[in-house]
Amino acid sequence: PTPWVAPPIAKHAVIRVLVGHRPYRAHGCRVERELLDDKVVIHNYGHGGGGLSLGWGSSALAVREAADLVPGEVAVVGSGIMGLCTARLLQDAGWSVTIYTRDVYRHTTSNVAAGEWGPFSTHDDSKVDAAFLSRLDWAARVSHHAYTNLTGTKYGIRWMETYDLYEAPLGEPVHGSFDDLFTYRGDLVPGEHPFGQRYARRMVTMQIDPGTLLRQLTADFQLAGGRFVIHSFADRAEVLALRENVIFNCTGLGAAALFDDPDLLPAKGQLVYLPPDPGIDYMTFGGGDGGDHGFLHMFPRRDVVVLGGIFKLGDNSRNVEAHETERIVQEHSKLFQSFG
Repeated sequence: PTPWVAPPIAKHAVIRVLVGHRPYRAHGCRVERELLDDKVVIHNYGHGGGGLSLGWGSSALAVREAADLVPGEVAVVGSGIMGLCTARLLQDAGWSVTIYTRDVYRHTTSNVAAGEWGPFSTHDDSKVDAAFLSRLDWAARVSHHAYTNLTGTKYGIRWMETYDLYEAPLGEPVHGSFDDLFTYRGDLVPGEHPFGQRYARRMVTMQIDPGTLLRQLTADFQLAGGRFVIHSFADRAEVLALRENVIFNCTGLGAAALFDDPDLLPAKGQLVYLPPDPGIDYMTFGGGDGGDHGFLHMFPRRDVVVLGGIFKLGDNSRNVEAHETERIVQEHSKLFQSFG
């Protein structure tokens, strides 16, 4: 971008702080079919920090598990990004879909996301095999293609330059098998950018406004004849008591209790919201002290500037941590202090 514009970062400018929990499985997301009692249950959950990015692709994998069934009435449990994408794909395949959900979309974990196409923080590399990585690659590419068809203000998706910041020169690749989907890549050394003495990788990807996307997918689902039922399930027996014989489980963290999955853990995140600035037309990752907290990230959405930098695995607390807000603001302030 020319000229470079720094975000309006200051503690007194913070307008909101939100906490959310990513549904993380070290072994990767669970997308598989299971026969429970007389019900066909198809699981689609556990995407960690990549749920928004993988929504269409992982849901396509899930819907493919029902390809041998005659379309009829089907239940989708959960109304986050996985539930909505699964429901829309099922409608396209001829199913009559009811979404059962405890929370409408604006109260889901998916809505507490910074919003960038980048299917990362999804698994532990040491605990997955080649078959999983192949499916992840397929899901990432399908999702990327789907989102490119939805760019524009209606779905809240736009192309934007992104800068990954590092303390040392980078090797190739850094994004795994789908590195080629990040276009306009270029490596910058200190002096070629305003981020001090760091090394930067520039690329272009899609920024996603979760609220706009989820709201529009909800409208699309309803316009196609889908219906919502607000219901909180206490256990698996209540899920299996649904009248539909085919059930898609898109419950995110809820699957830990509903379907006895001990591998599913919360990864706490905390986002700091600042007033919007239309002059900021790039995203950043990294550049902070990091440690066990997670990469810093800055996303300039149309409604707000979002700052993040927390990935606390196993922490299911819902309270806003004032010291983390302070750290996120201070580290981002230091990152952009070299801007003129």
